[in-house]
Amino acid sequence: MTTKAPTKTIVLIHGAWLNAKSWEGFKARYEAKGYTVLAPSWPGDERDPAELRARPLPELAKLSQRAIVDYYEAIIRALPEKPILIGHSLGGVLVQHLLDRGLGVAGVAVDPAPTPGVPLYPHAIRSALPVFLDLLSWRKVKHMSRSFFRTRFAQTVAAEQADALYDRYIAPTPGRVYWNGVVNPMKINWANPDRAPLLLIGGGKDLIADAAMTRAIYAKQRKAPSLTEYREFADRSHWTAIDPGWEEVADLALSWTEQHQR
Repeated sequence: MTTKAPTKTIVLIHGAWLNAKSWEGFKARYEAKGYTVLAPSWPGDERDPAELRARPLPELAKLSQRAIVDYYEAIIRALPEKPILIGHSLGGVLVQHLLDRGLGVAGVAVDPAPTPGVPLYPHAIRSALPVFLDLLSWRKVKHMSRSFFRTRFAQTVAAEQADALYDRYIAPTPGRVYWNGVVNPMKINWANPDRAPLLLIGGGKDLIADAAMTRAIYAKQRKAPSLTEYREFADRSHWTAIDPGWEEVADLALSWTEQHQR
């Protein structure tokens, strides 16, 4: 009898307001450990964030969560081996959908955004207001304000560094993906017997996706027979994949999936 070797491929999936550049630390760290790491930007988000802010592609406004999941599914199915899936924010929701489709050997959802079947929690509601108060935002490309970045998205960042970090990483996002978080025709089969192991990571200082909401997602995902676990970093914000100390989050995600991949 032969035993299949552990996967050496990782797919990183970013969330709203960011693109592949947000994974540069994780990607380099995992590649140094011998992994092949893919971090595709969403369709229409492939350029540098500064270029995207200055000249967003009109088609970005039409991008839905379903289209993004389908896009990543095509990438994953074309790989020579099943990968580890790691997603942040809305990327954490996409990881859950991809696992539900039978993809990946293990998954990690870091600070997952609102997920179908789980009520919105206070910070998630408040943070979505700049999009939802624009009733036509479902067909627009939206831009994050610098004030929102400093006070809610990355409130633990030193004030003198905030503008430089905004300039380097923040990209426009389709308002439609926010509306999909409230009215989403894609459902998750919480009791899916074929779902790979899943780790959910919450942030105690997250003002975008409450840790309490992540725990509620965990409670739903525990209905599956495969391993489901939750970890929380009490002092980390939603900016957890870039903020100082991000290495601890990256290492937890990798070590957990190395131990528990199927």
